[in-house]
Amino acid sequence: MTEAELYTVYKGVQLAAHLHPPQGLKYFEEFSFRSDDIIIVTYPKSGTTWMQEIVPLIMSGGDPASVETLPNWRRVPWLEMYQSCTFNIEQRPSPRMLATHCQYNMMPPSFFKAKPKVIYVMRNPKDVFTSSFHYHRMASFLVNPGPQSEFLDKFLDGKVYFGSWFDHVKSWLNTEDKEHIMYISYEEMIMDLKDSVARIAQFLDKSLDAEVIEKIAERCLFKNMKQNKMSNYSTAPPEFLDQTNTEFLRKGIAGDWKNQLTVAEAEYFDAVYKDKMKDVKYKFVWD
Repeated sequence: MTEAELYTVYKGVQLAAHLHPPQGLKYFEEFSFRSDDIIIVTYPKSGTTWMQEIVPLIMSGGDPASVETLPNWRRVPWLEMYQSCTFNIEQRPSPRMLATHCQYNMMPPSFFKAKPKVIYVMRNPKDVFTSSFHYHRMASFLVNPGPQSEFLDKFLDGKVYFGSWFDHVKSWLNTEDKEHIMYISYEEMIMDLKDSVARIAQFLDKSLDAEVIEKIAERCLFKNMKQNKMSNYSTAPPEFLDQTNTEFLRKGIAGDWKNQLTVAEAEYFDAVYKDKMKDVKYKFVWD
């Protein structure tokens, strides 16, 4: 199917029409946030599924039932997804755990009033591109990526699902309401997951002893999380996500872009990155 058939444009950003019909976006716009909500915010393919495993385990004090009984899209639902209308999120007890792929300026009015806690996860955009390229080949609701060089142009131009990585990251880094936002990177979590879990727990005002933190970190190692049928999308219909050639939870590593991009493509990526991020003061792990 063509992009015109598969995509819709919302606030200048491309979304998958199948996942984000008008009634779903209306629900998102009118959603009423609470100040004690916990929102996981990511650009797609930046560690969302990982954080949807970590946060429920922290909030449950390490009880594995929190991630073994509900698929991740129900336990930490994406607010802009059409399914969320049916989950009775309004009735969930506080603190609710929610997710979004939206840029800061796309958030509903109540978000800016309630100022809920936000965990913003970032990832090296070259690895985001690599993961996105493989994902587009398995997801029926996204356009086929075509040749890698063409998809790279689209990615760097922001003409992809949820728009520009650069715009997304800058929108969340440039907000003045930083006191209720925790910034963390995929790479930091890979380097020291135990420390990352401890920092996230502290941000969420959840007091956990060292043994529980260690248990959560161990359970959330990629190899272990990959075995959780409630997290690996193995229960998703094959006509929706075709995992015959590549798995949804593929490698879970940093630096896989080196196996994907040619030298020329990596240099081109670096040049665009340098130009687009020249005014950003934040110190990224991958810089």
